[in-house]
This record gives sequence, C-alpha cells and structure tokens, in this order.
Amino acid sequence: MDKVYKTAADALRGVVADGQMIAVGGFGLCGIPEALIAALRDSGVHDLTCVSNNAGVDDFGLGKLLGTRQIRKMIASYVGENKEFERQFLAGELELEFTPQGTLAEKLRAGGAGIPAFFTATGVGTVVAEGKETREFGGRTYLMERSIVPDVSLVKAWKADRSGNLQFRRTARNFNPNVAMAGKITIVEVEEIVPTGTFDPDEVHLPGIFVHRIVLNAHPEKRIEQRTIRNA
Repeated sequence: MDKVYKTAADALRGVVADGQMIAVGGFGLCGIPEALIAALRDSGVHDLTCVSNNAGVDDFGLGKLLGTRQIRKMIASYVGENKEFERQFLAGELELEFTPQGTLAEKLRAGGAGIPAFFTATGVGTVVAEGKETREFGGRTYLMERSIVPDVSLVKAWKADRSGNLQFRRTARNFNPNVAMAGKITIVEVEEIVPTGTFDPDEVHLPGIFVHRIVLNAHPEKRIEQRTIRNA
C-alpha cells in the first residue's frame, strides 16, 4: 500500500479536527515534524490537547500553535523555553498536565502496546500523584498511570519506504517511535522516501503497520534550540 501524500496539508486533510488529542514527536527542537506542525497550524483546528515532551519555542515547533491559541491543554515534561507558554499558563488560559519524562515515554509506549495502565514509583508523594490510585508491591508504594492513545500522532523520521517502514537518525529518534506506535492515526514526515523493499528488514526501526500517511520534507530547517560554543 502506497502511503505517500503530496503535501503536509494533504496528509492532515480529513484526519485532524477540533478537540482532538494530538501527540507530537521530538525532544526540544530535535526530531520535530516541522512541516506537519506548520500544516496543523494552517488547518485552523483548535481546542487541541497536545502531548509532547515539550512545547517548542515561541516561534517554532508547537510554539507556533500556542501563538495562534489552538492548544487548550499540554501534556508535557518540560516547558521552560517558551515564554508564551508561561504567559498563557500563569494567566489561566492554558491547561497543563506535567508528566515526568520517563512516565510520559512509557504512557505512549504502553498505549501503542495496548496496555491501558501501569504502575511506577515515579511521582509518589508529589503533586504528580494527586487524584491517582496507588498500590504497594514488595513494600514499596507505586502510582498508577494511564496510557495515552492520541487521536493523531505527528512524527518525524529520517527515511521511509512507500509502505511506511521507517528509519530514524541518531538522537532525532527520541520520542518519535513511541508517539508513532501510540496514535490511532499516525502521520510521518521524512527527509527521503525510497521504494518499498529497499530496506533490509534488520534496518527497519519501526514497521509500517504503525504508519498511515507519509509526507516528504526533504529540507527541514532543523533549528537549534540552544547553541553553545567554546570561547576562542
């Protein structure tokens, strides 16, 4: 099955809608689906719950959707680089569900694996545990966390074949495989598309069964969030 769409807007058409939960891959600005985020902004959908490790920066990544007020709630583990996020949250204009980073990764992985909930010691005795079930195992208290199954997942990969088998590149892999597995519908942005059968099976990082649509973005900006250089 050929899953390639001509543009990011085409790939989102008929899939995204107001009020959805949308998961977005990436870590900081590394490995984010830049074209799909821009197309989501341009689609005009709103009242979104966005699941992502972080919320980008003010003018890039998910920061674009915050700027247009399309996000109602963020489920994230870090939001420290986004002043507009801070402003909206402190003004009571944006809901936030802080989730420890490892817990967020497992929520997505479990969602993709069909596991509805799991127990973890992370967050016990903190505000993270408020309103959640706890249980003891081996004399230690654990917190029950529900998995995440987004309506739509937006993912960045390096290469795809036309059937959706994916390869990720180095640290840009980050949250993307878990986000891809979790989504009811998964749309992937890649830098190169090759014919089906090109990849050796051992070179496939994520099989195409998890991927529904693919779009080519051969020259993403790949903006650096924090650049540190050594003094001469």
